[in-house]
Amino acid sequence: MYLATQFSIFMVNKPGVLAQVLGEFARAKINIIALTMMDSVEHGVMRVIFAVPDRAKKVLAKVNMPHSETEVLCVNLANRSGALATVAEKLARNHINISYAYCTAGARGGRTTGVLKVADVKKAMRVLQQTDKKTAKSRPTVRRSRAAMK
Repeated sequence: MYLATQFSIFMVNKPGVLAQVLGEFARAKINIIALTMMDSVEHGVMRVIFAVPDRAKKVLAKVNMPHSETEVLCVNLANRSGALATVAEKLARNHINISYAYCTAGARGGRTTGVLKVADVKKAMRVLQQTDKKTAKSRPTVRRSRAAMK
């Protein structure tokens, strides 16, 4: 679990605009960690987390794209049914509102990253860390003999 800077990039909803913006990040060799796109009749909003936010900010200034930045919570999840629901339930029980959420397509080890915009980031982190510790303690430790590991 970690905090990340998410950029909301506002662009005209016309053919080629998304390709142009993504091409600029590609040329600058800036990796995209997570991305979601929403549209309306007049404009689109791309919410994106970059591996190197400072460099991405320079690219956005160079191409004169209006954008805003916000702090979001990134949670490492198992890539299975209900993983994000479990996180949402824990936050709901502690009265923490989730404004929006999205997930990456996948990550190392069959994992995925859940991106959450929450009302209280510090409290959310505290709640999820406490719950993770309780869950880890409740699992039995299975030890195998050296012979079984070979």
